[in-house]
Amino acid sequence: GGSAFGLDAAGGVASALAAAGRGFEVAGMRVPLVPAAILFDLANGGDKAWGDDPPYARLGRAAVAAAARDFALGTAGAGAGATTASLKGGLGSASTRLSNGATVAALVAVNAVGAVTVGGTGHFWAAPFETGGEFGGLGLPSPVPPEATALRHKLQPAAGANTTIAVIATDAALTKAQAKRLAMVTHDGFARAIWPSHTPFDGDLVFALSTGRIPPGDAAFDLIEIGAAASACMARAIARGVYEATPAPGDLLPTWRQRFGD
Repeated sequence: GGSAFGLDAAGGVASALAAAGRGFEVAGMRVPLVPAAILFDLANGGDKAWGDDPPYARLGRAAVAAAARDFALGTAGAGAGATTASLKGGLGSASTRLSNGATVAALVAVNAVGAVTVGGTGHFWAAPFETGGEFGGLGLPSPVPPEATALRHKLQPAAGANTTIAVIATDAALTKAQAKRLAMVTHDGFARAIWPSHTPFDGDLVFALSTGRIPPGDAAFDLIEIGAAASACMARAIARGVYEATPAPGDLLPTWRQRFGD
């Protein structure tokens, strides 16, 4: 979050990683390379009177210290100030295991112009990909309401004021070209979970990464399976981010649970 101020978080992450001895070794030093992107949440209420010391570098260092296998979803981290067309946004995550033993996982901050639910219902567009009732288990509405495809978006949208930022990660070995392809395919998950998506007022972005733990197999087949899993995981993660949002003082929109119940 934090718009351009939030880019300072990358510096905080880099300094914390360097202190831990992480990063490329150059001339006896460790230089962490930390890509960064931000979402606009400055109009979400709360105190923004930072003076000459915005909090984001400190938040970046705190994020490194707090990194763990289990972490909060919904109103947490980059999702704390996120919103969608009619509901509070949030931080979402989802993962799956592939036939070759590799894992694909998505992490996303949902701050979209569009809506993640169908018409005026509590049913998520991502429902066909839901696993184990992770965002309410409602499925798609039946019948689908006539207003389902009516455009619902934030009032008075402005360029740069909305975005859905995500990471798609796998332990399957990928080349740089394959990682780029994975990021592109993962955007399908945005389109499956948000209506409308990829508007002129969204700054949507996906970072892709591979740890390379699982050696490459059949390159063509593996990429098809990884890409399909990635887009499905991203759709699930987007719905979970909104579903898990919790109320906070000064909220401008209701959470999913406030509007539709548990």
